[in-house]
Amino acid sequence: MTIDSTAEKLLAQAQQVCSKKGARLTKVREQVFLLLAKHQGAVGAYDLLEELQTIDAGAKPATIYRALDFLSKQGFVHKIESINAFIMCHHFGECNHPVQLLICDTCGQVDEIQSNNFDLALRAMADASGFTISHQIVEAHGSCRACVSTS
Repeated sequence: MTIDSTAEKLLAQAQQVCSKKGARLTKVREQVFLLLAKHQGAVGAYDLLEELQTIDAGAKPATIYRALDFLSKQGFVHKIESINAFIMCHHFGECNHPVQLLICDTCGQVDEIQSNNFDLALRAMADASGFTISHQIVEAHGSCRACVSTS
C-alpha cells in the first residue's frame, strides 16, 4: 500500500499521541488509520473492511470494528451516526474537542467545523438542565455550497 505524505504525517502524529497516552497503535490499527486517511470523506466500516482484506485476507468485521473503536476513543476518527460512517479527524491531538459535522445529503461531503460559541451555548443549556456533557458530536444535514450552486 502506498502512503501519501499527508497520511504519513497524520500517522506519525497519531503514533506520538498514542505514545504519550500509553496506548498501543498496533499494525492493524495503523492499517485502518491509513485506509481512513486516504479517504476524502466519510466511509463505511464494511467498505474499510473490503480495503483491509486486500492487505490482510483474514480480516473480519470484528477486526475493523475493534480498530475503529480504538481510533475513535483516541480522537483520530469520528463516527457519523446518522449515516453509519467514519471520517478522519485531521486536527486531532491532546485536546478532546467538541465535534460538529456538516453533511451534504446530495454529494455526501462531510465538513468538520468548530464553533466555540455553539459549544458554549449547548453546554450552558445542558448545565441549566442539570446535565453534564461527556462527549459531543453534532450532525447537521443539508446541501454543501457546490450542490446548492448546481441546483
